[in-house]
Amino acid sequence: DMRISICLLLTSLLAGACSSSFGEHLSTTSASPQSKTMTNDDVNWRETLSSEQYHILREAGTEAPFSGKYDKYFEPGGYLCAGCESLLFRSEEKFDSGCGWPAFSLPWDAEAVTEHEDGSLGRQRIEIRCAECAGHLGHVFPDGPPPTGLRYCINSGSMKFVAEIDMDKSDNWATATFAGG
Repeated sequence: DMRISICLLLTSLLAGACSSSFGEHLSTTSASPQSKTMTNDDVNWRETLSSEQYHILREAGTEAPFSGKYDKYFEPGGYLCAGCESLLFRSEEKFDSGCGWPAFSLPWDAEAVTEHEDGSLGRQRIEIRCAECAGHLGHVFPDGPPPTGLRYCINSGSMKFVAEIDMDKSDNWATATFAGG
């Protein structure tokens, strides 16, 4: 779609003009739902997602703070994208930031999420999307714990928790979870 291409071009130009100390963390990956490996039409998204999940994942919505089921949930396991079931985060990197949303110090893999400049709400932030389906997850901020110093602030409605991981979904997950050393 020509409008999306123009928007992406303008976003890229604006991103280059923006100077921020946190901007160095911004990935140069540019993504749109059309460029992802997983495609779904709007009708299918509406049929497979709850209204809250659709609002968050497809319309970049945000759930109310302290309302999500995973904010204070700290069981061992992993968090999948509610849209495509891609592995996003491990409970080992989850921490209580007090912000009202689940917080992680890093994604399970550098390629699990993509980062995008977000100038909404009158301030500059870094939006996080699922790398597989381009669903909106939340934002990342430079105020997290060591060693990364990052806080991935993620909507509960964008994720599904699993206590046991299907090892067929990713060899990397098995390595990250069970590797000795």
